[in-house]
Amino acid sequence: MCQEGHDGVVGINCLEKLQVATPTALLGAALAGVDYVLMGAGIPREIPALLNDFAAKREGKITADVAGGSITRYISADPVDILGDDTPETIKRPQFLAIVSAEVLANYLYRDPEIRPDGFIVEGPSAGGHSAPPRGKMKLDDDGEPIYGPRDLANLLKMAEIGLPFWVAGAYGTPEKVAEALEAGAAGVQVGTLFALSNDSGVTEETREQLLEQLRDNGDIKVRNDPRASPTGFPFKVATLKDTASEEEVYQERPRLCDLSYLRTAYEKENGDVGFRCPAEPIDMYLKKGGEKPATEGRKCLCNGLMANIGLGQTRKDGYSETRLVTLGQDLDGARHLMGQYPQGWKAGVAVEWLMTQVSSSVSADKSAVAS
Repeated sequence: MCQEGHDGVVGINCLEKLQVATPTALLGAALAGVDYVLMGAGIPREIPALLNDFAAKREGKITADVAGGSITRYISADPVDILGDDTPETIKRPQFLAIVSAEVLANYLYRDPEIRPDGFIVEGPSAGGHSAPPRGKMKLDDDGEPIYGPRDLANLLKMAEIGLPFWVAGAYGTPEKVAEALEAGAAGVQVGTLFALSNDSGVTEETREQLLEQLRDNGDIKVRNDPRASPTGFPFKVATLKDTASEEEVYQERPRLCDLSYLRTAYEKENGDVGFRCPAEPIDMYLKKGGEKPATEGRKCLCNGLMANIGLGQTRKDGYSETRLVTLGQDLDGARHLMGQYPQGWKAGVAVEWLMTQVSSSVSADKSAVAS
């Protein structure tokens, strides 16, 4: 069980784009006792019903997005069919939090009980990893990054009016911003960068030390919101770091391949069968599968790069070792403060305690105001 050895709350964060594994992964999460499921990078309309079906020990399914598809296809999992006599008497339904960038999408999901989540993560454009593209036609600045405006910032007062709990993410990694979020009606904040840089994070010691060294020496880490890097098509934050795919020469030297294939997408072949392709795979293969060449430009292999960040990068038969691709949020105010106090690094618990320093004592007793 995921809660062995502690009494904390456990969540699992998924991408809507990774559809093939979603039903079985979320069934496994429910069986393991996960408290929360979070999902973004798309509009997760079908996840509440999927979790309801699993809790009732019924087959759950989601609609498969198949490019050029002529029929509707589904991806499903049935607890009883999979587990047989080992099906537990009860399956706990995790709470579902939809990751949204604006109150408009939150209202859309709230209005229909069939797709209504249990709450929201409201993610601003500076948050790490994937982010929503700007509303309207995408425009890029002189550095080639998407330009965001006031329309891309959620109205937290309107979020509070919806009536469901919500947590805010993206530039909320200081005590002042935590207090501001709670004052606006949020249940808490979601913070990633402080914990990714902490001594308790899963990144390799080499990667963490490179990042912390930049903070010590420069007081900054350049994090680019790359509109092309991710095969998903969503902008993706890439930290500029030596000997990683953030450097053009390192990116160009990497053999272009797609073997983990987590972010591949489905398409319908001429014979009606379903195939899979990824714009970060070899270009000739992608074109043979009906993809268009402009979609391949600047794409980076997130699957292999992110695994390398945590020391699980592949070493191939020809001796090539996978390069890293590091993501962080673009707001580093909290990290700079903690670096000043703890120049050799900090523990995750220290970060939580610091973030809660401007929160009232009644809330401080419940550390759920901060999620990492």
